[in-house]
Amino acid sequence: MSETPTNLNISTIKVPRAGAAGRFIDAYLVLPDGPGPFPGVVVIHEILGLNDNIRDISRRFAGQGYAALAVDLFSGSNRVTCMMQVFYGILIRPLSNSTLADLQSALGFLRDQPGVDRGRVGAVGFCMGGSYALQLAIADDQLRAASVFYGQNPRPMQAVAEACPIVGSYPEKDFTAKAAGELEAALERYNVPHDIKIYPDARHSFFNDQGSSFAPDAAADAWQRMLAFFDTHLK
Repeated sequence: MSETPTNLNISTIKVPRAGAAGRFIDAYLVLPDGPGPFPGVVVIHEILGLNDNIRDISRRFAGQGYAALAVDLFSGSNRVTCMMQVFYGILIRPLSNSTLADLQSALGFLRDQPGVDRGRVGAVGFCMGGSYALQLAIADDQLRAASVFYGQNPRPMQAVAEACPIVGSYPEKDFTAKAAGELEAALERYNVPHDIKIYPDARHSFFNDQGSSFAPDAAADAWQRMLAFFDTHLK
């Protein structure tokens, strides 16, 4: 599944946390070769954290001409505490939480990188990361496009009236399939550009080619749909 070229500029860096002087998020930055300016994308991991799969996805984006910044939401503190904070922001206080603020800080960091076109930045997330990609689509008024893979919807749903264009990919055999239908209906209601698709027989984490639920055909189609959508709204 990997489409990684060899001529990429890769670095492991630290991104400042929102409103916390001296506290940082570990991150993985991949830039295409050349001077740019490049469109950018923040890559938000699932519950497995910033692992080899997420790094590979970031390199694949860079291979398509994007500056990709993958952040580790579990860095800088106790992992259990970080996970509780992340899920609190999904289940209890969507659209107003510290994880969302950290991700907005990461977006600002990416926009400020040399060679990145600050006016063409998007986000992609997987599972819990997909939930936050949707939150960013609403909360960050400069975001140009967002991609969600099997994430939970924000509340209230009418908040998506303020969202940027959204492309979503969901597995049929997963609790998020219902969320996909609800999201699509809301995006249609508020005339937000979107492309939502549910993949028959696919399961949670179908896009992870290093996991047991990997569905190669669905993953390949989702990747191409996402690239086409981002080409329209970011490139």
